[in-house]
Amino acid sequence: MTAKLSKKNIFNLLFVGVLILFFIPSTRGMMQIYLTRIFSFSPEIIEKEERTKVSDYNWKLHGVNTESLNFEDLKGKVIILNFWNSWELSSIAEMPSMHKLYQHFKDDSNIAFVFLTEDDDPEINKYLSDKSYNYPIYRSLSTYPEPFVMKPIPGTYVIDKSGNIVIYQRGVADWDTSKVKEVISHLSAQ
Repeated sequence: MTAKLSKKNIFNLLFVGVLILFFIPSTRGMMQIYLTRIFSFSPEIIEKEERTKVSDYNWKLHGVNTESLNFEDLKGKVIILNFWNSWELSSIAEMPSMHKLYQHFKDDSNIAFVFLTEDDDPEINKYLSDKSYNYPIYRSLSTYPEPFVMKPIPGTYVIDKSGNIVIYQRGVADWDTSKVKEVISHLSAQ
């Protein structure tokens, strides 16, 4: 006697399969990354009257795969500042959409990307090589100026040319959306 699999039975089997994958250490991280990507949304734009202005740009940054700089050098540009770590599952989940955003705007001279990490150079270079990412990575050489905070990771700021924080996203977001690209394009053109 053969039993037909009902939709409910198929769902139950899939659910149990996913649960089992979560209990296997080698697949748990990848499952968390994929689920995080599925449930990440476009970041919210801060209303004009609620935006904070960056007042201190004096911040020395060591370039891991690019030239070192002082954050002051970026004043007058649209700045996308992303705090991340190569071992943090949320950062790993967010990086593909961040990389696509970087690829979309990397040639715009009005926009600067700063990917900031506390990882060691060899870890960063291995991660970038393994993933074929080529965005500029920095480590802080001095204290973060107000209002920037490293935690939680990932955390991302989009700062307009006048120093106003237009987006502050704590945690994972989908940065490869038409909404985000539209906002950044508009800021670049101002």
